[in-house]
Amino acid sequence: MRRIMTAVLCWGILAAGAAGAAELPPVEAFAKGTPFTLLRLSPDGQHVAVNAEYDDGNYALVVYRIDDLQPTAMLKLPRYELAGDIAWVGNDRLVVAKARKTGSLEQPLSTGEIIATNVDGSRQTYIYGYEQTGRIAGLPRGFGYIAGLPRVPNGHFYMRQYSREARRSMVYDVDASTGTGALVSDIARPDLEFVLDGNGKPRYAFGEDERGNNLLFQANAQGGWDALPALGDKWRPLALTADGQQVYGYYSERGEPAALVLSDLAGQNRHVLASDAFFSAGYLQWRNRPQLTPFSVELGNGKPAPKYLEEGQEVELYRTLSASLPGRAVDFIDYSLDGKRVLLSLYSDRDPGGWYLFDRDTNKVRRLLMSRPELGGTALGERRMVRFRSRDGLELGAVLTFPAGTVAGGPPLPMVLLPHGGPHVNGDGWEFDPDAQFLASRGYLVLQVNYRGSRGRGQNFEQAGYRQWGGAIQDDLIDGVRWAIGEHLADPGRVCAYGASFGAYSAMMVAAREPSMFRCAAGMAGIYDLRMMYDKGDIRQSAGGRNYLVRTIGEDPATLAASSPVTQAAKIRVPVLLVHGEKDERAPLAQANAMRAALEKAGNTPEWMSVPREGHGFYKEENNVAFYRRLEAFLARNLAPVATADAH
Repeated sequence: MRRIMTAVLCWGILAAGAAGAAELPPVEAFAKGTPFTLLRLSPDGQHVAVNAEYDDGNYALVVYRIDDLQPTAMLKLPRYELAGDIAWVGNDRLVVAKARKTGSLEQPLSTGEIIATNVDGSRQTYIYGYEQTGRIAGLPRGFGYIAGLPRVPNGHFYMRQYSREARRSMVYDVDASTGTGALVSDIARPDLEFVLDGNGKPRYAFGEDERGNNLLFQANAQGGWDALPALGDKWRPLALTADGQQVYGYYSERGEPAALVLSDLAGQNRHVLASDAFFSAGYLQWRNRPQLTPFSVELGNGKPAPKYLEEGQEVELYRTLSASLPGRAVDFIDYSLDGKRVLLSLYSDRDPGGWYLFDRDTNKVRRLLMSRPELGGTALGERRMVRFRSRDGLELGAVLTFPAGTVAGGPPLPMVLLPHGGPHVNGDGWEFDPDAQFLASRGYLVLQVNYRGSRGRGQNFEQAGYRQWGGAIQDDLIDGVRWAIGEHLADPGRVCAYGASFGAYSAMMVAAREPSMFRCAAGMAGIYDLRMMYDKGDIRQSAGGRNYLVRTIGEDPATLAASSPVTQAAKIRVPVLLVHGEKDERAPLAQANAMRAALEKAGNTPEWMSVPREGHGFYKEENNVAFYRRLEAFLARNLAPVATADAH
């Protein structure tokens, strides 16, 4: 323990900075996205690979030498393509699973292509994908994904393969140097994921069918697969214990928040390791190879509060670092094989964070890369987790972001309601949020409600938002505003709504539902006509996407119309700002054009900003700067104090 504490003492040089600054952060500091994501440490701890954006929408895999942070390789990828996964197969070679996204709001979607490179950039090889089959005998073109690694690096990796023609899911043991591979297992179901044991043998396969029904299979002794329909909606296996005799997983009996459990291999005889009545058991911290078992789990969506599952050197270090940095969260990302070097990230509600290296030989924590260096040393606002009850009695969670320096119990503040996108995605949490912090830096209280339909609280809570996009979801957002006003946190005469994607939809809907509650509404990359989602945009292009629409918004024309901002435009009597990328594939420009036309017809011409060659969210820094400045000016005009007559 004494050696670990020495490392913590060295941390003080790196952590200083934010408390003393009071200057208003420039718009540019928020508009510029993080240049680095997805860091991975080589087995010998000598190199780190990272996904780097070197120009707006242009990415590269970059390998840095740890000792001097000099790049040894840079593998540029086609525009909008990036590393979706990175895995070191040895000290000198790594594989990359490619992904693609068009627009900063989108999550990267795998392209199904895997490439390999040496640490110095040599021997770059296309391993597998829809462009080439590589050198794996008998394997047709298709989609490949990194499914896992041997517990002791040997130059190989396990590849999950899916072919649309064969409609099978297969696992191959692939030599990343030669590109050759051998079939390990397959199952006659498309696009399933696998849980592998310590020997690389698939033990479970899971996924969804095209209607969104959960599928779960267990490998049997004959080399085949047995369906586990009774557990498909309840249990999701994660990893086997080091001896292969038990399995960690998430379990929810009746759609309540999932618990982390340890069970036998059939998913029975479950022992609850961690649970929370409000949130599903969350993010796990993992031990180093060869164990590869979780040592802690986070509960709640506030500042990470780990519950430790077992002891060991990883736990000792994690506990010590967490205790010495009470305002920050610690995330162990990767280890050198000998455990002497640990790659970790540190972040907080007011700190976008960065990546650091702990070295047991020197007992020091060293900063490697920062997420948003432009915000270093600036004073940002506290994010507080709160709860309130909706009109029908459902307890909801929310996040409040306060302007820096706000005094508790002070006068009510002008407020921006900021609904998250999705809507059926993980809700907002304690971690740094650039939109919320930008608005708070301009003097606004920011409210983010985790409305019904959000993920993270179990299947029942998520499904409670199905076909309620214009109904109960909007009730939850409106009830959150009423709660903030009732708590004397928000000025009732100075509230606006702003959001992106589904958040833009909600900003328009709440303004239509409660026109006297809001002073303005702003939407970026929004969906405004639900019926149009069946005719335009990329969701409708797959059977799974079409079934998602049927499941979540339905097909009834009257309901779709009543739940669409374009048909409610006459009820929106406040100023509106619409912002959209002209190449948006998720929410095509036709959505914004329809909303604009509907508002104009109602006599409420919106402010308008359309940007050529941008998608679902903006890549170019200059476009993000222009947007933030436009939003800043729009809110300042509409949330200015209301002039009152002189009393005498």
